[in-house]
Formats: sequence, structure tokens, C-alpha cells
Amino acid sequence: MSGFNSSDAFTPPCARSSSKHLSHDGDEPLSFAVHSLPDPAQSQLHQVAPAGQARSGRWKMLAVLLMCAAPVVASYFTYYVLRPTQQRSYGELIASQPSLPDVQVQKLDGSSVNLRSLQGQWLLLSTSSGACEERCQDHLYLQRQLRETLGREKDRLDWVWLINDQQPVSEKILSAAEQATALRMPTAAIQAWLQPEAGHTLDEHLYVVDPQGHWMMRFPANLDKASAGKAKRDLERLLRASSSWDEAGRGAGRGAAEIADK
Repeated sequence: MSGFNSSDAFTPPCARSSSKHLSHDGDEPLSFAVHSLPDPAQSQLHQVAPAGQARSGRWKMLAVLLMCAAPVVASYFTYYVLRPTQQRSYGELIASQPSLPDVQVQKLDGSSVNLRSLQGQWLLLSTSSGACEERCQDHLYLQRQLRETLGREKDRLDWVWLINDQQPVSEKILSAAEQATALRMPTAAIQAWLQPEAGHTLDEHLYVVDPQGHWMMRFPANLDKASAGKAKRDLERLLRASSSWDEAGRGAGRGAAEIADK
């Protein structure tokens, strides 16, 4: 029995062959190549990035829109909210702010024009008879002076004289008010639009109309040269508060007098 290995009888030939090779080459440990798996965090990051970029883009667009709208919003907030409550004005602010009436008025040469053609410019307005007695003359003088004292902003304000009858206007008055917009408007139409302070008459006040055509301020009946500085400050505040959305001139830079001439 010598030389007989019982274990070889139960060992397959391929195994015996392998063992022979191993016996010659020496035992070598088994090695496994393990490939790295994808990182879940990195995968989620790639999925979240496009959504984050979209949100960032929307926020940037919203910020640009807010920057564009901010001047208009700020001017309206200052004009309609802060000014009446935090800084007392000399003129009385009109809460209802009635619009320029849709009515035909007459120029001094007898031709007709719609009063709403004056819209698009700040207006400083007075009203009286065509005879234009002392109070009327004082108002026309104050209107001219207040406009001139605004300096480079004066082109944003026109002064208007509404004549409530058909009486002729003297050459002296016409010469003094040649830069004014003089229009004949029936008394009933004026009374339906403008209102004096209680106990006073329409011709005792100066009135302010904004570029949208809203009557929004009435100066006191006792306005004179001594108190004209207070009225000037009110006008400067209004022009400053509206500087972001209002431009000098109506349309292509035309004023009320030029509109009335057409």
C-alpha cells in the first residue's frame, strides 16, 4: 500500500492539478476588487442644484422688479401718507381729490378747448370775474411769483386763470398775465368742481391740481405776499415728492398755455 494516498481517490483531477500548481508556485491569498458605490449625498446635491438655481433666479428677478418700482412707491407713500401726518402743510389737502371736469371752456379769442387738455402738468389756479379787481390782480401776481421762485422746477407748474363770466379783460391785465392760461368757464361748472373754505368764496383761494388732473390742495383765503413763502414750501414739497414720476412739460414738453392755444 505504500505510496497510496487515500485522499487522492476522493479528490477530483482538476483539484489535484490545481494543488500541484500551488505546490510549485506557492500559496497566494485571494484578493477581491471592490468598486466604490455612488455617494448618496452627491447624488442628492445634483438633484437639488437645479431647483436651488431656479429659486435664486426668481429672487433676483423679484429684487430687480422691486428696485424699479421703489421710486414710484416711495413717492406715492411720501406724498399721500407721510406728508399729511408728519409735516403740516400750509395749504389744505383735499381728501376727495376731484378730477378735472370734462367740460368745454373758451379761450380769450372765443375758440373752444376741453379743460382736461390741461392734464399732465401741475397747475396753480385762481378764478374771478373778467373785470379782475384788486384781489384777482393780487392772485395773478402771486401765481406768477410763486412759479418763478421754483427756479429750474418752474416748468413743471403752470398758472391758470379761470374767468367765470363774459366781461372783457383789460389790456393792462392781459399784458401782466400773458404767461398765464386764461380760460372762460361757467360759474356753475367751477362750483361743481372746486369748493371754497366754509365762510369764504371761490375767488378768495388759490388751488393746486396735480398732473393726473386731481384738485388736491387749497391755499388759505388770506394768502398774501407775507405768507407766500409758506405756499412756496408746499409747492416745493409736492414737486420733490413727485420728481420720480413727473416730468417737466406736458407730453413732448408742452405747457398749459401752448395746449390752450391749440
